Amino acid sequence: MEKPSSARIAIKWGIITAILSILYTIVYYKTSLFEIPILSWVTFILLLFGLIFSIQEFKKLNNYFITFSEGLSIGTLMSAIAGIVYQIFSNVYNTYIDPSVVEKMEMIYRNQLQAQGFSPDRIASELEDASRYTTPGLVFIEGIILHIIIGFVFSLIISAITRSTKADLEF
Repeated sequence: MEKPSSARIAIKWGIITAILSILYTIVYYKTSLFEIPILSWVTFILLLFGLIFSIQEFKKLNNYFITFSEGLSIGTLMSAIAGIVYQIFSNVYNTYIDPSVVEKMEMIYRNQLQAQGFSPDRIASELEDASRYTTPGLVFIEGIILHIIIGFVFSLIISAITRSTKADLEF
């Protein structure tokens, strides 16, 4: 039996995960859920599920055998693909479709600083500093790197749990 293509599985699940994350993000922005910062991490929960499904699919297609390194490589590649597709959408959305999202997030950050008792000068300084790190190009690269790092960590855990050895398959 021919070994399944780990790249094909990673691409498939990377795109599926990115599409689910995009759909969630549209709802997230349109319903003002972005005012609740913890909900931004839901995309990483979707990434976790994508990783589980991609590694399980490879294992199933490979006669229920997968090594730790195979799981780790599929998961990391899938995370990179999901991150790239998602970040392309995010940049297009925030730059061309609805630039007001960035302004709304800036207002939320301003309100948080005011609630902490920062002076108007300090708030202006903080917002200026933040703007240096939120350019579209930098956000794009940071987003991909974050997807890869989180996906790598999740893949380490999933691969350690799902790996199998030849001895596991012998009865």
